[in-house]
Amino acid sequence: MALDVLCEREPQTKATRARELYAMAQEGAASIDPAALLTAPAELPGRPELPPLVEPGSLKRRGMQTEAGRAVLLHALAHIEFNAINLALDAVWRFPSMPDDFYLDWLKVASEEACHFSLLSARLGEFGHVYGDFPAHDGLWEMAERTRDDVLARMALVPRTLEARGLDASPPIRKRLAQAGDHASAAILDVILHDEIGHVLIGNRWFRHLCDAVGADPHTTYARLAEQYRAPKLRGPFNFEARRDAGFDEAELRALAGLDD
Repeated sequence: MALDVLCEREPQTKATRARELYAMAQEGAASIDPAALLTAPAELPGRPELPPLVEPGSLKRRGMQTEAGRAVLLHALAHIEFNAINLALDAVWRFPSMPDDFYLDWLKVASEEACHFSLLSARLGEFGHVYGDFPAHDGLWEMAERTRDDVLARMALVPRTLEARGLDASPPIRKRLAQAGDHASAAILDVILHDEIGHVLIGNRWFRHLCDAVGADPHTTYARLAEQYRAPKLRGPFNFEARRDAGFDEAELRALAGLDD
């Protein structure tokens, strides 16, 4: 069922179905079979024809003092959340032989990312736009492709790296929205940051679970995987409070402090 939702192309339908699937799992209406082995369809993930996907460097930044600039920002955030739905669903169907809680955790993440996408899409509509109106990039899914055969790498490099960057980026974006008088958009960022702390905590939980299972040191393992899979280089400023709440240990935070701007 998670794979079927992942294949859904229409964004709002995908978001609705992701939330429904998590509710079904909670109620026991959808069962978990960790031994099931599924074959990936030819094209993943399901997504609409728009937005066009371009190189990140070709995307222009716009200021938040204008409605046009804030619309571009909201669209970029909605694209991140749409991809985050796909990433969570992909973790559910792709990786067998994990504890049941692993699948429930990522169904919960998919549901919450779907809520974020819906909030941002509705706010974008108030600016006279829909998801797909502006170009976007595919960086998040590219990392999913690289780590498709390695659950340990997936846990290390998607929630603990790419999504954790959102913990750092959200507060300054929220501040700039509030300074521009856009308190409705700023309030959505508050919801997203709160939930994303939990999502990164889930990533940390399962990364450490997998490291413990093979007797691997999480710090050296992370460094090896980041290099092997060409993870983005970390750079500050960092949201140390949010990262601590999300399960990063003090040794990791000290290492980040050495990279802070």
